[in-house]
Amino acid sequence: MENLDRDILRHLQRKATLSVGDVADRVGISKSACWRRIQKLERDGIIKDRITLLDASAVGLSLTVFISIKTNMHTESWAVKFNEVVKNIPGILEAYRMGGEADYLLKAIVKDMPDYDRLYKQIIKVDLFDVTAGFVMEEIKCTTELPL
Repeated sequence: MENLDRDILRHLQRKATLSVGDVADRVGISKSACWRRIQKLERDGIIKDRITLLDASAVGLSLTVFISIKTNMHTESWAVKFNEVVKNIPGILEAYRMGGEADYLLKAIVKDMPDYDRLYKQIIKVDLFDVTAGFVMEEIKCTTELPL
């Protein structure tokens, strides 16, 4: 990837609503050249999507939870079932299969503790060995910007 493409991506990561003209001005190329590069970055899968990030607290979702899961079931059929359950729970924003002490790590954002309890009850429909939750007390850094 060329440095010019990295510059374009830096600007788009910070503010996806910038017009092509604004991005072009900031990186020092023509609007049409910038548009072609953005389209190529999209075709190549480097730009996955353009989204709007919301303030969770402003929309009534004030509790962020990291859920660590251990299982003693390591079959493909169990993993498929678990993945489907996790993908269909709206409050779960991120899910990872891990190496190390935990088998899975989930990030969820919910309204409050009773809302977390509802989410928890959905997760445990799948046979699990251990579920541990950590509740965020203060967000120190949260970004989606990759270091290019």
